[in-house]
Amino acid sequence: MFERFTTSAREVVRGAVRHAEDTGADTVGEAELLLALLDRTDGDRKGGSDTGGSRTEDPGGRKERGRTRGDRKGSPAAEVLAALGAPGRRASIERALAEVRRRGGITGADVEALAGLGIDVDEIVARVEEAHGVGALATAGSTPGAAPESTSESAPGSASARAPRRGRRPLRRPFSREAKSVLERSLRIALARGDKYIGDEHLLLALTARPGVAAHVLADHDVTYVQVERALTARATKG
Repeated sequence: MFERFTTSAREVVRGAVRHAEDTGADTVGEAELLLALLDRTDGDRKGGSDTGGSRTEDPGGRKERGRTRGDRKGSPAAEVLAALGAPGRRASIERALAEVRRRGGITGADVEALAGLGIDVDEIVARVEEAHGVGALATAGSTPGAAPESTSESAPGSASARAPRRGRRPLRRPFSREAKSVLERSLRIALARGDKYIGDEHLLLALTARPGVAAHVLADHDVTYVQVERALTARATKG
């Protein structure tokens, strides 16, 4: 599937891995994919740029030269997110993702639903953290249902797991079940749209297509699947 990915889409995947490494997450989840997509709006501050015929390496390690078809007009996802005002709300989006992770994968929508049943999630989290420390409920990969992979050296979330010993290469982070589903969904979306490549716009559509951490957080910041589709249509019309 990765041979279909444009340079921008591959940068998103690599960026998501970097975010997982930076936070010490054991897996790459939806949250990391979303943050990597937001990086695209920063130009080449983190995500890199797609100008020129630069040489890149795909996730399988193969070298490629130049751009694939989908990259000829830059990063569609970055333009769409910018048009929807997401970059200006990045700090709020990051806080929301951090809160989801702190609550063990429970989104804001879940908090409201449980409140209707008389369950105060924040109070429960506070009690757990009082007994076991701040971040005790944090899930690996920031995604509900993600299964962390422990090692014989250290338990997930411990200082040694989050910060590999000096001189050692950190273990490659696997993608969570939800993140893998997003990648697979991006392929289906690309095929449904008649595209022969998978661009970062397909990854953005895949993140917002079904309920999940990224979709809920983006919806709370006025970025939905319908809005992304409309913005992509408007972009294509202008182009």
